[in-house]
Amino acid sequence: MAAAVREGRTTAIALVSRALARVEAGNPGINAFTGLVAERALAEAAAVDAACARGEPLGPLAGVPFAVKNLFDLKGLTTLAGSRILAGCPPAEEDAFVVAAFRRAGAIPIGALNMDEFACGISTENTHYGATRNPRDRDRIAGGSSGGSAAAVAAGMVPLTLGSDTGGSIRTPATLCGVWGLKPTFGRLSRTGVVPFSWSFDHVGPIAGDLDDLALAYDAMQGSDPADPAQAARPREPVTSLVRTGIGGLRVAVLGGWFASNASAEARAVLAAAAERIGVSRTVELPRTAEARAAMSIIVLSEAAASLLTELRKRPRDFDPMTRPFLLAGALLPATHIAAAHRFRAWYRRRVAELFETVDVLLAPAVPFPAITIGATAVDFEGRSIEPRSQYLKLTAPFSFAGLPVVAMPVERPDALPLSIQVVARPFAEAEAFRVAAALHEAQ
Repeated sequence: MAAAVREGRTTAIALVSRALARVEAGNPGINAFTGLVAERALAEAAAVDAACARGEPLGPLAGVPFAVKNLFDLKGLTTLAGSRILAGCPPAEEDAFVVAAFRRAGAIPIGALNMDEFACGISTENTHYGATRNPRDRDRIAGGSSGGSAAAVAAGMVPLTLGSDTGGSIRTPATLCGVWGLKPTFGRLSRTGVVPFSWSFDHVGPIAGDLDDLALAYDAMQGSDPADPAQAARPREPVTSLVRTGIGGLRVAVLGGWFASNASAEARAVLAAAAERIGVSRTVELPRTAEARAAMSIIVLSEAAASLLTELRKRPRDFDPMTRPFLLAGALLPATHIAAAHRFRAWYRRRVAELFETVDVLLAPAVPFPAITIGATAVDFEGRSIEPRSQYLKLTAPFSFAGLPVVAMPVERPDALPLSIQVVARPFAEAEAFRVAAALHEAQ
């Protein structure tokens, strides 16, 4: 799209108009969008076309329409965060940092996307704004909490979206909808202008229809932001030119243990076949992963409850009934438990760093099983009936706990629901995750 705009084969106005038309036609059946900024989008598109006509250099995303999870401030829209609590707030006066970064690259925001309330959920079955439906099977969940972000890409409404990932909220919906997602290293990208859920674990990242677009989007999002004290002091490290440079010299291993026992036979088979195709036979394990997941839950829920405590006291019935119990539980956690969880996190990150002394990239299933039907309360898992939503983060949360970069790579399954492989690298080695993801994809 951007190349076509730069070369005069199309216009930004044509691309934005087409995206808006696709949203109008497709959104009633998918429910990915919660709001549009059509007038603003068309004005920005006209500005891109005028710059092109003047012969000015255009950015790498010139004229490309995109949309954002409604957790991100988008000038002209109220940032709902999937809630009724924030619905009465005035529209945002400025864009979130990464939204502005996309715009500097020439991309044009067209609207905001559905999500689980306050990013506390994994299915985007939002009570206030309705469930987002999976474009691959509209009876099934799109995943969450960035469900609208993944569904909008999978449905072809926009080629790029922004999402957030605390314990798997980019990777899970990207997987269930069959598109690409990136959770960067914790602290890599600015979170300014994004409603917090858990300050210790919130990440922002892109969702895209293919790997090269994912890399281009990630590069556009990078930039130093003094307003986010959690952002690491590192220079921009673009990956676009490195994606297809091969995996020579990289030590790659499959994660077993927890990641095998909590994945279905179907998910394990997908991973094993992909690893075999690129010659990976080594298996390693992460230590005490069950405790890592438990410790992360304690920290996340306590931080989320702390930020929403006033509203929980004053307006408890205005919270989504699928969210409220988790926040109330977080508000009641003892400080001793929270302190112990933080201590364990420090220990766990040291053990993970030791593992990366012997390996460069890890492979693991992204979800234990494909998308469940909307409203389902039980699924069969390896001969047992289980509650499904609590299972989806088991394979993603450990990497958030350690702050590692992860590319969720969809596996081509023409006759089956989508699944993905998590390609995990050491902190700030996003380029290595992209290189291995490219090799896996090309070997399919």
